[in-house]
Amino acid sequence: MATVDIIRQYLPLCWFRHNPLELTRSASFFKQNLIFYYLIEYFLQANMTDDPFESFYEVTIETGLTLLFIGLMMFFNKTLYGFVQVTTAMMLCANVVALFIIPVMIWLTVSDDPFSYYILFALIFWDFTLVAYIFKKVIEINIFASVILALLYFITTYLGAFGLGQLI
Repeated sequence: MATVDIIRQYLPLCWFRHNPLELTRSASFFKQNLIFYYLIEYFLQANMTDDPFESFYEVTIETGLTLLFIGLMMFFNKTLYGFVQVTTAMMLCANVVALFIIPVMIWLTVSDDPFSYYILFALIFWDFTLVAYIFKKVIEINIFASVILALLYFITTYLGAFGLGQLI
């Protein structure tokens, strides 16, 4: 299946439609999303820290923690068979949101306009709700539990990567 067709299947997730476990499994699309995710995260991190080496290992740790968190969550839920689809869904949604965040970050850096902070917060909230939605669909839990799990995911991956990065 062509990459464009797979993107058309996964893209409705960004508007809270579909279940990631019912989407096409494609290892090559997963790899493409993983590389794009890593590059986008590296760009955003390098913009915030101004140290390319620190950004490199923090993004590497964060990506590893993301894969580990999703894998462990699915292992304990006995849905590990859908790891490729769920991880691809998480990364594609993060990539779509990041494509909107990049111009807002540039706008915020250049102008320091308060409205840019509101839009950035809205985009981060959108990313958070997408993660909660995917967890809700994959694990088949209620909204409150999926929000708590999404919060745990963000704390583990982003704050965990920051903390481990500070130790290095």
